[in-house]
Amino acid sequence: MARRSSPQVNAGSMADIAFLLLIFFLVTTTIETDSGINRKLPPMDELIDPPIIKERNIFTVVVNKYDQLLVEEKPMEISEIRQAAIEFLDNGAGIGEEECSYCKGNRDSDSSDNPEKAVISLKNDRETSYKVYIAVQNELVAAYNQLRDREFRILYPNLGLSFVEANKRYSDPRTSPSEKENLKPKLSVVKLMYPQKLSEAEPSKTN
Repeated sequence: MARRSSPQVNAGSMADIAFLLLIFFLVTTTIETDSGINRKLPPMDELIDPPIIKERNIFTVVVNKYDQLLVEEKPMEISEIRQAAIEFLDNGAGIGEEECSYCKGNRDSDSSDNPEKAVISLKNDRETSYKVYIAVQNELVAAYNQLRDREFRILYPNLGLSFVEANKRYSDPRTSPSEKENLKPKLSVVKLMYPQKLSEAEPSKTN
């Protein structure tokens, strides 16, 4: 009896199909990227005469290796940092040229003169947990955003947006160029009112 030959599969077009599928997935796949923490690094140029900052214009936050916080030399919980930072940034104790007309703080003479002079100094221990490090960062940035939201709504009530919402829309590539052009100067005005001056000192190593 003659042996029947097995049928052959025509694989000539398989390479073309695989190539088309590869192009399809490359075009349609969205790759998620982590934005990270937005920080502006200081310039490399050395300052011969560094600016003198008054002690009352510096808000110190220290996190030790046990994830315990010391804010202005007083123990504090993470949930309390945002409000403490807001009170510092919005204090407005300046007089004359340093007066802050839009600040709504207590104008305590032992706290910041105005938001432009106010600096938040954050120092972590090398053994501080990453979770607490990020949580503290988030609360401090949220303090700036809360104040910016307030002023943005006061200055531009017809937009019906907060500063954070407007900034997100400005950064969205789907936003039209005309809307971006309208939002850009408004965002810049509020950023100048409450500039984000968050300084991170070199982490320390405790025994």
